[in-house]
Amino acid sequence: MSGQRLGICALVLAAACVPLLANDFQLFKFTNVLIYAIALLGLNTLVGYNGQISLGHGAFYAVGAYTAAVLTTHADVPHWAVIPIAGAVCLVAGLAFGLPTLRLGSMHLAMATFALAALPPILVKHKSIEHWTGGTQGIVLDPPPVPFGLPISFDQWMYLLTLCVLVICFALAANLLHGRIGRAIVAIRDNPIAAEASGIHAAWYKTAAFGISAMFTGIAGALAALVLQYVAPGLFGIFLSFGFLIGVAIGGFATLSGAIYGAVFLQLIFLVVGATARSMNTSNAFLIYGVILILVMRFMPGGVASLVERVRQAAGTAR
Repeated sequence: MSGQRLGICALVLAAACVPLLANDFQLFKFTNVLIYAIALLGLNTLVGYNGQISLGHGAFYAVGAYTAAVLTTHADVPHWAVIPIAGAVCLVAGLAFGLPTLRLGSMHLAMATFALAALPPILVKHKSIEHWTGGTQGIVLDPPPVPFGLPISFDQWMYLLTLCVLVICFALAANLLHGRIGRAIVAIRDNPIAAEASGIHAAWYKTAAFGISAMFTGIAGALAALVLQYVAPGLFGIFLSFGFLIGVAIGGFATLSGAIYGAVFLQLIFLVVGATARSMNTSNAFLIYGVILILVMRFMPGGVASLVERVRQAAGTAR
């Protein structure tokens, strides 16, 4: 474990040195990868570790983004403070949604979360709240100031801030998932009847898993709003929720490292889909997702994380 921790520290230090080598545009792309990793970490907590299928986590991403945008624009809350606030709001929202749906089967839960994903783009355009949300036009955020007068650019600061939040989220997730809570939610996923017979309160743990998952995703949404400096209904469609679920599948279910691999894939595929959509019908461009997912599930069912683990084991055996 000490060697593993040293390796993780080395990776974090290497990632912290990226602003010294990359320009602002490249840093913006790298920051998006870190944001997606936080969102996938949250969704994998629910889908991979607890076995609950969600097609609507883009809704919590939108709630986190709009929470950050409204607080910074209308309440002058510092940008660093809106991140935990957005996480807390989404934690409550996840618990509120997870509690009444915890007894639904996998298919019915997927349908319920699918309906959830369709709500934010509609609600934020409602006349009763459009003076807060900006309606169809959305909200333009002022760029957060670089604190302490540091001689770095806005993109460098947001990259480092996002990296710091990512490390905190991964440490929190590792402690939760490798401890008693993690063992309980995995037991519920593998055999809910045996878990209940062992004294595990399935309803409480499933609701907690949904809330924690929503919290991580909301934090990612808040960071995305700060980095992009803009939120609008069109950014949080159903396609975003599908993208998150596919990213988890590509990275690897029930793996922490899979969030990083899936995030890199999402950044690449969003660029590919965007470029394809400009040259062909947008609906046809979305087929890229389906084709890639089928290929990965056929030849790499455990995701990139399982492939990396097999390569590592093979290298250790060879040595």
